[in-house]
Amino acid sequence: MNSTTAEETHSLIIGYLLWIFGFLGAHRFYYGKQFSGTIYFFTLGLLFIGWIIDLFLIPSLNRKADRRYKRGVIDYSIAWLLLTFLGVFGVHRMYMGKWLTGILYLLTFGLVGIGYIYDLWTLNEQISERNGE
Repeated sequence: MNSTTAEETHSLIIGYLLWIFGFLGAHRFYYGKQFSGTIYFFTLGLLFIGWIIDLFLIPSLNRKADRRYKRGVIDYSIAWLLLTFLGVFGVHRMYMGKWLTGILYLLTFGLVGIGYIYDLWTLNEQISERNGE
């Protein structure tokens, strides 16, 4: 399959950067693997074994995410970096143009963390939906 940069939604570099925090599932959430991301979160990357194996699986996860999600104005990598490091402050939501919920997250520390967890599960779909508008 011939792939061009115009078709890419997720970055291999960001995937590997998030893999550093992969024992908490960060890269798995980024690539739309919510169930395994949650399992990694609670088992420290399946006791670090799955985390090490994922070092070799990231290119495949990246290709699948590129096929699954819609490219558009909102950049997945930027949104995921904002969620990962500033998510409880709602910065990723403001970036996506969701100012009201972004400010709400800012004032409530990501709705006391529950909104942050919700966004770990749904951010790719939220972006894909916005990009499809």
